[in-house]
Amino acid sequence: MTSASFQRTLTLPASVCDQAAQHLEQAAKRTVDGAGIPLKAFRAAADSDYTLPVSVVEQAAACLLVLATETAQTVRPSALRATISVALSLRDAVQAVRRPALTNRFW
Repeated sequence: MTSASFQRTLTLPASVCDQAAQHLEQAAKRTVDGAGIPLKAFRAAADSDYTLPVSVVEQAAACLLVLATETAQTVRPSALRATISVALSLRDAVQAVRRPALTNRFW
């Protein structure tokens, strides 16, 4: 299966996009590498009906996991859980898009 068979964009719930943008702002302030591009995309997500490139969502998830790692000892547990939860939601959305679709012909 080639990468061309995967979707190039995905649509996320508005609440996930808003939360991701908030956490990405924190990542950008802490100068997490690569946080700038997804931050801009998530800020502008409402203009595109919350449809984002899969690669940007994947990059955002990675940045948020880096943020969680870097702040694990300095933030409240609830804030850490919130960051990790959003990162995992983004990662799960990417993985769902990248799973090959099963068809009846294989069964």
